[in-house]
Amino acid sequence: MSVIVERALGAVGTGEAMLFHRPFGFLGLAIEGGSPTSIFRPDATPAHSIFGLSMFILAITGTIFAVVTGLLIYALIKFRQREADTSGEPAQIFGSTQIETAWTVIPLLIVVVMFLTAARVILATQAIPKPAKTLDVQVVGHQFWWEYRYPKQGFVTANELHIPASDPAHPLPTYLEMSSADVIHSFWVPRLAGKLDVVPQHVNTMWFDPSKPGLYLGQCAQYCGVNHAKMLLRVYVDSPEDFAAWVKRQQAVPEGVTSTDPAIAEGKLVFEKNACVNCHTVSGTVAKGRFGPDLTHVGSRDTIASGAIENTPENLRKWIEDPNQMKPGALMPAMRLNDRDLDAVTKYMTALR
Repeated sequence: MSVIVERALGAVGTGEAMLFHRPFGFLGLAIEGGSPTSIFRPDATPAHSIFGLSMFILAITGTIFAVVTGLLIYALIKFRQREADTSGEPAQIFGSTQIETAWTVIPLLIVVVMFLTAARVILATQAIPKPAKTLDVQVVGHQFWWEYRYPKQGFVTANELHIPASDPAHPLPTYLEMSSADVIHSFWVPRLAGKLDVVPQHVNTMWFDPSKPGLYLGQCAQYCGVNHAKMLLRVYVDSPEDFAAWVKRQQAVPEGVTSTDPAIAEGKLVFEKNACVNCHTVSGTVAKGRFGPDLTHVGSRDTIASGAIENTPENLRKWIEDPNQMKPGALMPAMRLNDRDLDAVTKYMTALR
């Protein structure tokens, strides 16, 4: 028993969870290709640790279930009443020190083992010193979208978090400093890390180090209002080269701001003469609002409405016309623009790349 516990603690502590991948490999295969938010497909150290812990707990509870069920079935079959049985009540036993000791000590040992394993995972994912080389991102939760600030790079974006892949030989973890602008939210990308609450006037920290480029999906996991279900998370893990190129584009003034296209210039004028500038920021323009998402490079994003809607000119036009028809409860009001102005603003937004 002690050898098993030692191996389990060691596997969970390293974040590799090797003990659990082998006997439960079928579970990972069964879920592969299924939900993109499955905890059975971990791709970062914290997620691997959580997966290992989950498999260890499942092994213990599954064994208990099998033993108890087996004993129950044995008792039902072995001691069932037969037609020839006329002996009345079975022999009455009033206590057994050995049995009572066993069913007290064994569960206590099981609870202690699970506690120590869980504590090791918590310490390994939350209490480790921050490395000197990291990507720092400040995350602010809003009803019902996400704001991402890159303080070292000097820009702000929204709803689509981009981070570089971490080379195991030269780790570059991403550290998120998270807070909320209104109510309690919760940041949860299951394939990267565990769930962490985003609390007003309080900073919580999360980190992960995925090595495989790709798109990782998540969800606000704390009910935060009527649009909680549409407060989605999209984390793009880019190769170091692609991430550097993305950062360079985010730091530049978007094409739509400097465009000489008359239609785009008209849309820019409509945008700046309406209430849009009170809530949104577009770098290089008079728009400096902070209440809504930063729109500096909104045309280059895959989605709008915090991942709920594909970013196409048609969807963007409908969103500007009346966000509540696409995301009921959205705090952005209908702009009440005529068709000409709607077309012009849509063209301008699309050009912000």
